[in-house]
Amino acid sequence: MTVNSISEAKAHFSALIEEVCKGNDVVIGRAGKPIAILTPFTRQRKPRAAGALRGKIRIGSDFDVLPDDVASAFGAARA
Repeated sequence: MTVNSISEAKAHFSALIEEVCKGNDVVIGRAGKPIAILTPFTRQRKPRAAGALRGKIRIGSDFDVLPDDVASAFGAARA
């Protein structure tokens, strides 16, 4: 189902939601060009596990150190 204008989508929003509940995608356009798609919401299949990236990410030892020019721009210049 394609909606030709945003105002038409506003006027028929409940009907568009019903289409999405049936499993259909709804395309909303502006000036004849598609700009948005309403799709049914689906949950992730399995819950995220804490620590899944442990050992795969490294944070540098100088992560919290700002260069002098950036620090002075934020008013945190070193004395």
